[in-house]
Amino acid sequence: MTVRPRRLAGCACCDRSAGTAGTVSRRNLLTGGIAALGLGATAARPAQAAAARRIDVHHHFMDPVQRDVLRKNLGRAPDWSVQMSLDDMDKSGIATAVVSAVQPGVWFGEPEPARKLAREINEYGARMMSDHKGRFGLFAAIPLPDPDGSLKEIAHALDKLHADGIGLYTSYAGKYLGDPAFVPVLEELNRRKCVVYVHPVAPACCGQLIKGVPPATIEYATDTTRTIASLLFGEAGSAARFPDIRWIWSHSGGTLPFLTGRLIRLAAERKDAHTKMPDGPLPILRKYNYEIAQGNTPGQLAALMKLVSVSQLLFGTDFPYRDGLEAVDGLRDYGFGAADLDAINRGNAMTLMPALKAG
Repeated sequence: MTVRPRRLAGCACCDRSAGTAGTVSRRNLLTGGIAALGLGATAARPAQAAAARRIDVHHHFMDPVQRDVLRKNLGRAPDWSVQMSLDDMDKSGIATAVVSAVQPGVWFGEPEPARKLAREINEYGARMMSDHKGRFGLFAAIPLPDPDGSLKEIAHALDKLHADGIGLYTSYAGKYLGDPAFVPVLEELNRRKCVVYVHPVAPACCGQLIKGVPPATIEYATDTTRTIASLLFGEAGSAARFPDIRWIWSHSGGTLPFLTGRLIRLAAERKDAHTKMPDGPLPILRKYNYEIAQGNTPGQLAALMKLVSVSQLLFGTDFPYRDGLEAVDGLRDYGFGAADLDAINRGNAMTLMPALKAG
């Protein structure tokens, strides 16, 4: 029997406002309604396990040491186990999940503990890959505010553990990815033409702006846009300077598709931006990759599809904070054709990370 993740009361990162297990969503109501009419659940959703081909690039995991660190520093940690991941993957037709550490990762202000935690997390992820051949890939954790420690962990994770890429967060103690302090690490990631998956966190500025609305509801999506803007417009000029980093942005780009016009205008108004981006920001944004976890409603996908082509979309779930079938249903509801679905579910991820040995 599948064990459902326990949701922690008051945990901003566990906000499950709609469309998830433990809540009554529009999609659940529709499915339940069809079953009540005698058509059965398969009329609304085909069996997923029979065709497990999807590659999930937004799937969290949590080493036991990280669980203790989160409870010590944040007072909470989500429920997760390898078996819980496998159960949801089987139910959702996911062959392989490329896992990344639960936010906020390893950085809590001190370099040495962050280095040790990153190594522990990455070794644990590598064991998952070894113990469950083909079921897991890994976006390795690094202690980004510690450049030396990050460079050492990049080498270990990519060269020895054969991780599929590096997992970063949108901001670290108020510094976004375009900050000059992160240039040495981005230089190395660019040299390696690395896949870099980015997950948002609650920004330093905006954790408690609206009573009763946790940061995950609004700020996570907005922090993704902030960090992309920092790469585009920051003094380091990192977006143009490091064109070979293969970025994956969470949640269909967050608020980026809705704010693209403002970024275009800003680039036109700033003289220095023309030097870094002679054709404006759009060619850069269209080259990036976007995964669809919590970004798979018709309106969200419609906005994203006006910005990028299907070739830049990847399947993602945000497990254990969301169930895989939410993303499956979102893609189905939007009405993608069979070829586009195959690209989103699997093909585009294989192009980015051909070493994945998905089923």
